Amino acid sequence: MSAPFSFTLPSELSAKAPPERRGIARDRVRLMIIDRQTSHVEHSRFNQLGNFLRPGDLLVFNSSRTLPAALEGSEALRGTCMQVRLAEHLPDDAWLALLLCQQGEPFTCGLQIGMQIHFSPRLSAIVEGRDRNIPRLWKLRFSQSGTELINTLYYLGQPIRYEYVSAPWDLDYYQTVYAKEPGSAEMPSAGRAFTWKLLFELQRQGIQTAHIVLHTGLSSYMDDDLDAQHLASEEEYFISEATAAKIHQTHQAGGRIIAVGTTVVRALESAVDATGKVQAKHDYTRLRITEYHQLKAVEGLLTGLHEPEASHLDLLTAFLPANVIQSAYGEAVQQEYLWHEFGDLNLIV
Repeated sequence: MSAPFSFTLPSELSAKAPPERRGIARDRVRLMIIDRQTSHVEHSRFNQLGNFLRPGDLLVFNSSRTLPAALEGSEALRGTCMQVRLAEHLPDDAWLALLLCQQGEPFTCGLQIGMQIHFSPRLSAIVEGRDRNIPRLWKLRFSQSGTELINTLYYLGQPIRYEYVSAPWDLDYYQTVYAKEPGSAEMPSAGRAFTWKLLFELQRQGIQTAHIVLHTGLSSYMDDDLDAQHLASEEEYFISEATAAKIHQTHQAGGRIIAVGTTVVRALESAVDATGKVQAKHDYTRLRITEYHQLKAVEGLLTGLHEPEASHLDLLTAFLPANVIQSAYGEAVQQEYLWHEFGDLNLIV
C-alpha cells in the first residue's frame, strides 16, 4: 500500500450507531465532494446531493440485499462453539465462510474436512475444504439450499458486526431502501443514506437511475496480516440488458455514470468490452482497481470514507491522484466526519 494512505483515524470518528439512532435523518449525514477536474473540496449534507449532479447523469445502484450472515454454531463431535460468517455463495451452491472462536479469533481448533457444524435442529453444514485464494475461508455445504436456506438465515442469523459498532442493531439498519436480491455478507453501504423522497427529488431534477447486483463479501478476515494483503474475494454480479442499455444511452447523450459504491465500479469495469461498452453479464469478479486502471464505464463515484491503508483507497486513485485524496481525507478528519457503514459519504465527480 502506498504511504499516502497511512493516516491516523481517531477512534471517536467511527460511526458507532446508525444516524437515525444518533438523532438525524438517514439522508442528513455529511457529504464531502471532490471535483475531479479542479481537485476542489466542498462540504455539504447528503440531502443536497442534487446540487452536485447534472440532468442526464445516471446513478447506478447495487440492489443486493444484506444477509444476516453471522451464524452461531457448534462443532458436532466436541460441541465447540463458533461463529460462522458467510463470505461468498459459490456456483456449486456451497458457501465460503470465515469461522471464528467466541473470542473473535479465527477458528483453528482441530478444524478439518468432513467436520460437521450444527446451527439448529433444522440447519447444519459440512466443511468441504479451504479456499485456495484466501486460506482463512472454508468451503461449507449446508443441509439446506436456495430459498429455504435464505429463509433459515433470516430466522437464525445476525448482521455481521465489528467492534466499533456500539450495539447489535437490527438487520433493517443494514439495508438500503432499494435493496431487493438477498446475497451480501455486508451492506453495500454507499447507498444507505438514500431515501425514497431524495430519489424522487433527483428523478424530478432529470437524474436517472439504474441497478446492478453485486453480492459483497467480507471487509475483514479478522487477521491483520491477511487484511494487509488486500486479498480481493471473488464476488458474484449481475448486469441486466436494461441497465447495460441505459449506461450506453447515457454515454451517447453525454451524461455521466455515477457509481453508488465501489462494488458498482468493480462490476461495471469488469463487464466492459474492448470498445468500452458495458455488456449485460452474470459473472464473478476479482478485479482490483488501482491508479493504473483506466476507467472506461464510470465517471463518478459516491462512496463511504475508507480506513487507513484500505484497498478501497487504491480504487479511489483511479479517479483522483493520491495526494488529492490524502488532502481531502485530512480535511474530513479535521472536520470530524464519521467513518464506516453508518458514517458520512464522499462524492467524487
